[in-house]
Amino acid sequence: MVILLAVRWYLKYGLSYRVRSLINERGIDVDHVTLYRWVQRFTPRLNDAARPNRHAVGDPWFVDETHVKVNGVWRYVNRAIDQHGQVIDVLGLARRDIASARRFFTTALAAHRSPAEVITDRASALANVIEELIAAAFHNTGQCENTRCEGDQGRLKARLRPMRGLKTDRTASVVI
Repeated sequence: MVILLAVRWYLKYGLSYRVRSLINERGIDVDHVTLYRWVQRFTPRLNDAARPNRHAVGDPWFVDETHVKVNGVWRYVNRAIDQHGQVIDVLGLARRDIASARRFFTTALAAHRSPAEVITDRASALANVIEELIAAAFHNTGQCENTRCEGDQGRLKARLRPMRGLKTDRTASVVI
């Protein structure tokens, strides 16, 4: 129960791995490295356990890319969310090109049904892949249309700030 509580606080409230002071107040002595390992080990399991309770993915997909530093190297992160803010898919890649965008959309479409509308910025790689893979979907690139996804990325960046960066690709995939 303590493990679940510590991981929940870390994920929900944006606390750093120094959650240990809160756990220590409850009479349990835990090192911050132990908390780090708990988060890395149990976050994917909690995600899988919550998956059946999530609502169906909506028709509009908001897609954007951002960048994060992993062990001193910049990585591009493609993210897709629906109109409720539910994360559809996340994929971290080394490049920002058509092949990366195709890989992102292929994995997202394998897990979810095809959207009626895809809202993106004016990235040409995304436009080419949407036209190729989801030709029936309306591709909206209007100004200020993708602010929902930009706000979601802001929460991601705020989550990464107290961590002082990501050290491995595995850590990045769990946290992002």
